[in-house]
Amino acid sequence: MVFLTMTPTNAQTTKENEQSNAEKFSARSGTLMQKEFSEIGNLKKCKIQVLYYSDLITNSKQSALKFEFEVATTYSTDTKVAILDTDEIDGLMKSIKILQEKVIINVPANYTEAYYRSRSGFEAGCFVSKGSWSCYLKLEKFDGKSYVWLDKEDLPALYTLLEQAKVKML
Repeated sequence: MVFLTMTPTNAQTTKENEQSNAEKFSARSGTLMQKEFSEIGNLKKCKIQVLYYSDLITNSKQSALKFEFEVATTYSTDTKVAILDTDEIDGLMKSIKILQEKVIINVPANYTEAYYRSRSGFEAGCFVSKGSWSCYLKLEKFDGKSYVWLDKEDLPALYTLLEQAKVKML
């Protein structure tokens, strides 16, 4: 009986820990929240936007980066979303540069992975598959259908979109 009552609380705590600070800010109760969406661009059908959250009662604001990808199945379409906080953008950009300049220039003999993970579970990385690097964005941590597959040549375009987003977030 004790186990049953503890499980939902534990699951809820885990889910809350996997949210970005911007998501936590926008989910606060007792607020009048406004969200503004600013388009940055698309990469492999993944839409990238800057979100501006405003609490209209306290006049506090927060911005974030949003990745959105529609996954079509036989019977429906599902939208996968990842939100990155402003303070995580530099780490993602630095990771992309390191992937380009140090990691994917050589193919190791052993299976190898390299990835960046945000506090909400978003992941950007690559791994060796069949003698070459495969690059990806994974929007939702526990959802295998939330992958956006990238070519090595897409990394500079992603970096450029992140630079544009960062300027808009200032």
